[in-house]
Amino acid sequence: MRGEILGFERRRRWSDEEKLGIVMSVGTDEATVTQVAQRHEVTRQQIYAWRHEMKKKGLWSPDGGALFLPFDIPTHGVPAIADTPIIAAPMAVELRLRNGRSLHFDSSMAAVALTQLIRAVETA
Repeated sequence: MRGEILGFERRRRWSDEEKLGIVMSVGTDEATVTQVAQRHEVTRQQIYAWRHEMKKKGLWSPDGGALFLPFDIPTHGVPAIADTPIIAAPMAVELRLRNGRSLHFDSSMAAVALTQLIRAVETA
């Protein structure tokens, strides 16, 4: 089998900022990994490798800037939470319970309803 060398290709170097920008563009305007890879002339595997690299460096979170707050539940049960008005815009919240279960709810959910939900899931 004979092959021809058509040209000289050099390896491209990408800065962390460029990699992060490409990785973060996945999902923007519903762009898939394949579409982003084609747009930037890289492979899908390269984008996944960059995701892993950025995550290890602490530059990227798959949760898109999620904020994790520690919360200890007393051993005698879940304390009741008083209803307070929501000041911030509603956002998606994920609550991971001690038993390994997760609750996904909107931040505008009433505190009383949330307390009842947590109690029900903890006792199940």
